Amino acid sequence: MRNKFLNLGFLVLVLSSVSANAEILGKDAIPPQILDQFYKRHPNALDIEAEKKTHFKQSLYEITFKEDKDKETMIELYRVNGGFFVNGDDVTTSNMMPSVASDNLKAAFGPYTIKKAILVVNPNGVGEEYDLTVSVSGNDWSVIVDHKGNITKKERD
Repeated sequence: MRNKFLNLGFLVLVLSSVSANAEILGKDAIPPQILDQFYKRHPNALDIEAEKKTHFKQSLYEITFKEDKDKETMIELYRVNGGFFVNGDDVTTSNMMPSVASDNLKAAFGPYTIKKAILVVNPNGVGEEYDLTVSVSGNDWSVIVDHKGNITKKERD
């Protein structure tokens, strides 16, 4: 009986930590080593926000920003140690994912809408991942789809 309560408590802690990953971070919450490298590349960046992400089994910070108020939003990913990882490309309006991805998303969620799609190309080898924000019945999900169209991660925002 004691083990059941211990396991239940552990499960609650794990589930609460999963939902914390989808949090949008302001500029003040970005680690200083990442901000230092970011500002070396973009000293005049505006509207800076970040989100903790995992791509290719690496913990990363996805930073969105603008170089100028009139320009479009840019996306860059940085390693936890501050090193630049790769640029992200907003592919929301294009249909770049493998066709099997749509079938897998339908099987996992039923009727859905993709609100945002970011293409992340692996700088260390072959492959790419799609970082999606999927809307299902009024709820948003953060979903990672690999280059073969398989869902590798999904969590509720």
